[in-house]
Amino acid sequence: MKKIEDYVRSIPDFPEKGVIFRDVTSILQDADGLQLSIDLIQEKLSGLDFDVIAGTESRGFIFGVPVAYNLHKPFVPVRKKGKLPCETVSKEYALEYGTATIEMHKDSIQPGQRVVVIDDLIATGGTIEAAIGLIEELGGKVVKVVFLMELAGLKGRERLAGYDVESVIRYEGK
Repeated sequence: MKKIEDYVRSIPDFPEKGVIFRDVTSILQDADGLQLSIDLIQEKLSGLDFDVIAGTESRGFIFGVPVAYNLHKPFVPVRKKGKLPCETVSKEYALEYGTATIEMHKDSIQPGQRVVVIDDLIATGGTIEAAIGLIEELGGKVVKVVFLMELAGLKGRERLAGYDVESVIRYEGK
């Protein structure tokens, strides 16, 4: 049986020279890779008491929804600004070249709910830091954050200090 790392396509010098792009689509395009990735993320939640899974647009949806389905938990989407139809809370965060804003429905997390956040990749950690801020603003408690892949050289985990953060695959570089 292949390891999950065997399903990741690594593309040198993309998007710029010296960077190795870790492509998650190669996992999604293989039935065994997709199943293994969901199983390994779900294993990180074994024995954890929580109420809801949140995932960021869009690959957090891809990995979070099957885990929520398997564990019979609700799923809360964290979306880009302007995509949700009901009353929202929003948070702006810094990108490499500018800013972005994410939103959640105001009624998506109830005070005291224990929340797991799932995403495909942690790089600088800005998106998940903003998502955690929204969850906490709504009264939720983030009890774990799980990523399929981590680019440790970008130090995103440091931004999430104080939270239980795990990744299935860890790459030391950027």
